[in-house]
Amino acid sequence: MTATETQNRLIDRQFGDQAAAYLDSPVHAGGPDLACLTWRIAELQPGVAVDLGAGGGHVSYAMAPHAGRVLACDLSEKMLATVAETAAARGFAHVETHRADVHHLPFADASADFLASRYSAHHWTDLAAALKEARRVLKPGATAIFMDVVSPGAPLLDTHLQAVELLRDPSHVRDYALGEWLSAFAQAAFAIRHVETFRLRLDFAPWVARIGTAPERVAAIRTLQSDVADEVKAYFAIEEDGSFTLDTALIETAAA
Repeated sequence: MTATETQNRLIDRQFGDQAAAYLDSPVHAGGPDLACLTWRIAELQPGVAVDLGAGGGHVSYAMAPHAGRVLACDLSEKMLATVAETAAARGFAHVETHRADVHHLPFADASADFLASRYSAHHWTDLAAALKEARRVLKPGATAIFMDVVSPGAPLLDTHLQAVELLRDPSHVRDYALGEWLSAFAQAAFAIRHVETFRLRLDFAPWVARIGTAPERVAAIRTLQSDVADEVKAYFAIEEDGSFTLDTALIETAAA
């Protein structure tokens, strides 16, 4: 079994039983990045739009009023079932669900007019390969928007972020620095159009409950938060209850 196959099983196990939590999560259901995506796809009105790593389906629901077809892709059958049920309830009969690995999408070359991915890439085993696969299914010149948590880039801060992410969720791979993202896009034949960064505050209790973090891991995160350098506490604005603030980015690209 390959590393990607093992990771895919871990992702499916981690997220399958949490579908309802991610559907109801305020962090995933809203935010300025999702608003930017909605505005952009309303401008473009694509025929076929792909949601890469759909999760609770919020990107798909944002796309649906403005796209001819929406292809929601995820590894978790339970997540996809939630997306299908919610889309139907909202009257989005043109939202299709596809169980798919982002490294091997079940779509023809140059078959999509738009692609978006939100809070998914930090689970991918091979960012470069996944971006190349996204580029493959897009028509030349098509728009793709990627949104995710980003690392600050400084080693001290990066180590803390990756540690708490992994303790919370064993399927976490990496939060990439903005420079790493831009380099990966260049290698995958994407041209950068626009980059916007945000600060996202996370309430600690819902953050760990949403993914079902085990109590001993929750305790380990809290220990890390209390023992880190003052610079780390200040950057992530770590609060008494463990709530903290991190960086996210929206990167709009075009398939070259």
